[in-house]
Amino acid sequence: MSKAPRGASSASAPTHARTPDPQRDVAQEKVDFAAFLAARNLKLTRQREAVVDEILNNPGHFEAEEIVQRLKANRHRVSRATVYRTLDLLKECLLVERLDFGTQAAFYEHVQDGEHHDHLICTHCGNVIEFHNDELEAIQSAVCRNFDFQERYHSLRIFGLCSKCHRIHS
Repeated sequence: MSKAPRGASSASAPTHARTPDPQRDVAQEKVDFAAFLAARNLKLTRQREAVVDEILNNPGHFEAEEIVQRLKANRHRVSRATVYRTLDLLKECLLVERLDFGTQAAFYEHVQDGEHHDHLICTHCGNVIEFHNDELEAIQSAVCRNFDFQERYHSLRIFGLCSKCHRIHS
């Protein structure tokens, strides 16, 4: 999966949260995002920076409204509109991915450069399990090659029952 450089111009909440990667360089991601904004004649305002800090420093899946509430709890004066607009910019910059877990709510997650995982989603309890499988990735890459398709990114979501719900409902 290849991505353009980040600074270049061009129902119930899930219960799984990633463990932060100590190798991740949040400061560099902020520099990349500032360059991304500058290329569009936009600035990294205090309000945008508060949103970015909240997202980059807290791993796991989240809803936009959670960010609004966390910022409010930390006494940041950031409008709901600014949170949504900043999320859109972070998606465009490939720092954040919007996720569809089969519910009304839209979830997001911070995407670390070079990191990829897929999701198993329990349709009963809403639990989300992240996984990575090299064999699946190789098959997906082979399919792209077979169709001379240049992949930008991909997302695999498998819906079903987690082990706990499967035991309860079988």
